[in-house]
Amino acid sequence: MDYRYLGRSGLKVSELCLGTMMFGGATDEAESGRIIAAARDRGVNFIDTADIYNGGESERVVGRAISAERNHWVLATKVGNPMGSGPNQSGMSRKWIREATHGSLRRLGTDFIDILYMHKADFNAPLEEMVLAFAELIREGKIGYFAVSNFKAWRLAETARIARDAGITGPVASQPLYNLVNREAEVEHFPAAAHLGVGTVCYSPLARGILTGKYRPGVAPDATTRAGRADPRMLEAEWRPESLELAAKLADYAVSTGRHPAHLAQAWVMRNRLVTSTLVGPRTFAQWEDGLAALDTPWSAEDEAFCDALVSPGKGSSLGPVDPHHPIEGRIARL
Repeated sequence: MDYRYLGRSGLKVSELCLGTMMFGGATDEAESGRIIAAARDRGVNFIDTADIYNGGESERVVGRAISAERNHWVLATKVGNPMGSGPNQSGMSRKWIREATHGSLRRLGTDFIDILYMHKADFNAPLEEMVLAFAELIREGKIGYFAVSNFKAWRLAETARIARDAGITGPVASQPLYNLVNREAEVEHFPAAAHLGVGTVCYSPLARGILTGKYRPGVAPDATTRAGRADPRMLEAEWRPESLELAAKLADYAVSTGRHPAHLAQAWVMRNRLVTSTLVGPRTFAQWEDGLAALDTPWSAEDEAFCDALVSPGKGSSLGPVDPHHPIEGRIARL
């Protein structure tokens, strides 16, 4: 396992980060614990959860599983999500960030969180309030670092500036969506993060399963798959004819070169030098083993050129609807 400094911090994280969105839900506690133990055995020291995953159950499962070796793990969770019906039970207010953090600490069964992400931007809330709330939590010893997820490059840069002006360390990491069918992070996000000294922890390297080769254009998905279950996030973001066609070409290329499509797709993400760590979010133990196998997948200039021919650098595979987690903010109609 390769370990890399996260941004300009002194914190080293494994090149794979274990994502636990399925834990405590589709993945029961026994299987979750088995995956976490196997990740530990392979040298993974970075684990990622969120308050909203399965109504907080993911945090509870993760907390119990890592409690015996808490100091081995770089533990990351996220705030900003709606955890109740009240007007101040989501978003980036100081009130909610503090309350949500205390809730995560209780569910995780720990007295500190290594990295606390803002899960997504609250477009109408001031960034200053978010940064100062994180600063208070750092000074109180409840979190080690703060980070952001699903932020546009300009918002990441502004967050770093506010932190600098306030005399505190800026975000240690940014978590962008990045995979072969969605390369937009290459345009602004990765260069900005590198310039600012912010680590990148990329999520959805397989485009929520699109790039595994199990889906084919014009063929109804198996009912047991994520697409077959009509997963809302997958239908919002990845389920596009163009992406299915691209995935089929990638699968054919992988098989023709003696590799598995999922391993090749994940390897593509990991071979970007601007990527610090790659999130692998398994539902089953077999899926976790697939994530590990990508570490040993060879990569060549020919592979890079083939992928560039499938989707041009900085582009996406589709002109379909915009993912609601990444809205376009640059048009306000005059009516």
